[in-house]
Amino acid sequence: MFARLKRWSRNVRRDAYAVGLAARDPRVPWYAKVLAVVVAGYALSPLDLIPDFIPVVGFVDDVILVPLGIVLVVKLVPAEILEEHRANAERAIDLPKSRIGAVVLICLWIAAVGFSVWLAWRLL
Repeated sequence: MFARLKRWSRNVRRDAYAVGLAARDPRVPWYAKVLAVVVAGYALSPLDLIPDFIPVVGFVDDVILVPLGIVLVVKLVPAEILEEHRANAERAIDLPKSRIGAVVLICLWIAAVGFSVWLAWRLL
């Protein structure tokens, strides 16, 4: 069961990346692009139907609505275009990740937070 869940999770991740690629493809119908942007916006938005601070229930809308939105966009994108983007997404997911890039990004976040605290301290 764990292997099946892991495979499903990897497929959702791949399809989410493929949907992002398809949203920028001129061959994809406009309504599929709009829905892809709405799904991505909802997934990244701090505003939810059920706030995340409510234990367990707060994450249910993200766990259900985002994958359902991805599935709907996948159904709206023409099959040959989707297969092309799935192949590109599969290759991109398998690329090695840059640890140096992650360290640089974390340092930038720490610097931004530190600067914000210093600025708030000076103004207050």
